[in-house]
Amino acid sequence: MTANQYQVTGMTCGHCEMSIREEVSAIAGVEDIQVSAQTGKLVVTGADSVQDADILAAVAEAGYSAVRAS
Repeated sequence: MTANQYQVTGMTCGHCEMSIREEVSAIAGVEDIQVSAQTGKLVVTGADSVQDADILAAVAEAGYSAVRAS
């Protein structure tokens, strides 16, 4: 299991968080999702097979943009 952190732009409320959580949770291997509109952070914990590109695409599908935080 690995945990990766992303900075998401455009989130303003709980509905935003729910939309991102719904899209990212559909990715195979994702175990846990922590998302905060207040901080703009998304932390995804899952199998090593979960790719950044898949997470970023899921965030985009929800209508937001994200970058991997270092």
